Amino acid sequence: MHYSTKKWIFTKICSLILIPFMIWFLISFVSIYDKGYLEIIEFFSSKVSKVLFSLLVVTAFFFYTLTISEIFEDYLHDEQTKNVANKVLNLFAIVVPILTIITIYNLN
Repeated sequence: MHYSTKKWIFTKICSLILIPFMIWFLISFVSIYDKGYLEIIEFFSSKVSKVLFSLLVVTAFFFYTLTISEIFEDYLHDEQTKNVANKVLNLFAIVVPILTIITIYNLN
């Protein structure tokens, strides 16, 4: 299977996986929108919220990386610039979710 086809399939699968996570997050966000700091910390301290939010962040950044790298492929014509942009994008897509997950799991 060609690399572009795999990327397209991963993008479609990832977008389908994101739908239930986004529905959960939107419902949760509406429920904690008017709450105070302690209630929000309590929400993110529950095991279910930690796991679901971590999966949402990882999936969202994976989807983000796939789609932005496709934009790089289409609009950046210099191979060196494209490679650097993709490496920076991949680094960003690894570091930010890891920091987010570590922060959420360190909440008391």
